[in-house]
Amino acid sequence: MTTDPILDYARIERAIRFLDAQRASQPTLADVARHVGLSESHFQRLFTRWSGISPKRFIQHQTAELLKSLIQSDKSVLEASLAAGLSGPSRAHDLILNAEAVTPGDLARAGDGLTIAYGFHGTPFGECLIATTPNGICHLAFVGPVSSAASLAALKQDWQRATFRPDQQGTRHAIARAFPAPGARAVPGLSLHVKGTNFQLKVWRALLTVPDGRVTTYGTLAAAIDESAASRAVGNAVGRNPISWLIPCHRVLRSTGALGGYAWGPDRKRVMLTLERLHHPELTTVPAMPPVRSAATRPAWRHA
Repeated sequence: MTTDPILDYARIERAIRFLDAQRASQPTLADVARHVGLSESHFQRLFTRWSGISPKRFIQHQTAELLKSLIQSDKSVLEASLAAGLSGPSRAHDLILNAEAVTPGDLARAGDGLTIAYGFHGTPFGECLIATTPNGICHLAFVGPVSSAASLAALKQDWQRATFRPDQQGTRHAIARAFPAPGARAVPGLSLHVKGTNFQLKVWRALLTVPDGRVTTYGTLAAAIDESAASRAVGNAVGRNPISWLIPCHRVLRSTGALGGYAWGPDRKRVMLTLERLHHPELTTVPAMPPVRSAATRPAWRHA
């Protein structure tokens, strides 16, 4: 049966909003299915196909209390994990990301002489715009709440002097690697080509050390890069992340457990966090902390 991932996610997001609004009344699966205009069995199949888990299991974990508990249970682990750099079970290891920073000269040239291929694709979290250079993925942003046109304009603003070429077929390969099907093994060799200031690169590098299924706070990130007094600046750098999902800015919460900001909407952020946690059942207890290394031993971005 042919499926539309963009339509699927729209229904899922609508269901999540309903669950949040009606949390006090504890809606059933039938209530949620009825709200999105589907039969209970159809919604069950759609949700399981989309997420790899049952909607009942998801609903049990779709609470604000979960986010608060993540902060408490993950804090000590993440302080060590962030300090240890890429030695822990982070997304960088899961996808074997090869992350390169543009050289200072390339940064100044703003993409002059560079050809960037781009395409719009469906993903488990809705439509996205992905862009690649010969060195790897340089941009990944979800469409919504902004339009496709606005998403493309933002990409072109980031690389003002580059040449842009639409390439649905070529970028489809990158999307398949970035978003493996539920239950599928991650494909190694995914490369990123990142452009930012030295401070932004430090923050994004720290984000790459936050493992799947865990969360951190702006303050913990600031401490991890030896900038304890710069939580606000860290938050700004997180918000400027050019490669969503792969550089996991969605894993950063406020110290209170509140979701905090997310450029592509709180519903999408909440769905990402819950799915990641549920796909790691071993995280029901806090594992032993990895060995701590000093900031000086954390891996640096390689320059293209």
